Amino acid sequence: MKFAKMAIVAAVFAASPVLAQAQAEVTTGATVYGPEGNQVGTVVSVGNGQAVLDTGTHKVPLAIESYGQNDKGLVISVTKAQLEGMVAQATAQATAARDAALVVGANVMAADHAPLGTIIEINGDNIVIARGGDETRKVTLLREYFTAGEHGLMARLTNAQIDAAMAGTAAPAAAQAAPTDDATAPADAPQDDESVTEPEA
Repeated sequence: MKFAKMAIVAAVFAASPVLAQAQAEVTTGATVYGPEGNQVGTVVSVGNGQAVLDTGTHKVPLAIESYGQNDKGLVISVTKAQLEGMVAQATAQATAARDAALVVGANVMAADHAPLGTIIEINGDNIVIARGGDETRKVTLLREYFTAGEHGLMARLTNAQIDAAMAGTAAPAAAQAAPTDDATAPADAPQDDESVTEPEA
């Protein structure tokens, strides 16, 4: 859900820019406060124009421009409760969009936007895909491995990752490991025509 929900949170921040008193110097480990002076969380990483803010409940990547500076330290335009509410709402919206898109016959892209295949069967949270439309080349992914956005339905794995697992070259724990909310694409993949365990929320 990472991509869709964070896009929504980013849009909210774009509409509500922080009232900074000075140019913010955002560094890992810095404490971040809300507009009322209460602590929101801690910056856990900085890179690619974003700083990931850990509220203790969620890790939220926000644009550097979302942070301001006052005499107390780093500040953003919303409270901790408001930020976590945004993430919860965005997650619910992203989940609903994904579930609506997961239907038999739907085409699926891989994480690198290359074609992956067509959904041929849905058994609860197990989504069976015929790779390249070939029903002899099936792979089963859990529902949580998918996201739906402006580019359509996408799996959070590349074809190469799936190929590696099916060829037996992935790590032994590949079928147990799962993508997390803080990874753009997991380094593991499911086995051929087998379900994978549920990824982290």
